Amino acid sequence: MAQQDSPVWAMHTQPLGEGNHLIDRLPVRERKIVLALCDAVELTYGTVLCEADRPFEHVYFPITGSISLVKILAGHEPMETELIGCEGMLGVTLVLDIPYAPQRGLVQSHSLALRMTATQLLGALGTCPALLSTLRHYLFVVMVQLSQTAGCTRFHDVGTRLARVLLMAHDRARSNRFHLTHQNLADMLGVQRGAVTIAAGLLQRQKIIRYARGEITVINREGLETAACECYAAGMGNYGRLLS
Repeated sequence: MAQQDSPVWAMHTQPLGEGNHLIDRLPVRERKIVLALCDAVELTYGTVLCEADRPFEHVYFPITGSISLVKILAGHEPMETELIGCEGMLGVTLVLDIPYAPQRGLVQSHSLALRMTATQLLGALGTCPALLSTLRHYLFVVMVQLSQTAGCTRFHDVGTRLARVLLMAHDRARSNRFHLTHQNLADMLGVQRGAVTIAAGLLQRQKIIRYARGEITVINREGLETAACECYAAGMGNYGRLLS
């Protein structure tokens, strides 16, 4: 199969210790300032990084893996509203000078990330205009993505939405193989586990993915893109226009 085009944020090569697109696109002087404030940390699956309505202690710029923002309503399973990987960051709402996390931040897959304190980020925003501009643009992208996801959840079927989520996970994993259980995917889509089982089974029979014991292998990226709803391409296009 021909090599597929890489996502916008995967088109860059970085020295060891870098790899987050928001940081990589900064001018050299500001990038050095930001990197000097960061520690490289490993994030373990299932770790809670922030809680809704509580102040951020740290912000995270993922390099590999992914972080989920989840909404929790009484009597219901958590539902993912945003998936953050090397294209973004956890804690971007601090640019609004609001110290509280809007949702729970949860490590979705084992990750390597750059971490700084919330106080350090606020200080850097005052001395690094390109960082401030970049994070404002990223926040706008997130806002548009949330509205796109709301429409997607309302109007698109589980199968096309699952393909979209798998594409997003594939992009952020930087590997054709990644770990997501049916329950993980059900929480991400806000549906029952059985609906995921049926939709994933169809993708497997079409030889688009291979799935066994929570390990997903993408074997036909082009087929997965064809199976996904329009929202994946829309999100990629919006990100590319503002942050390429």
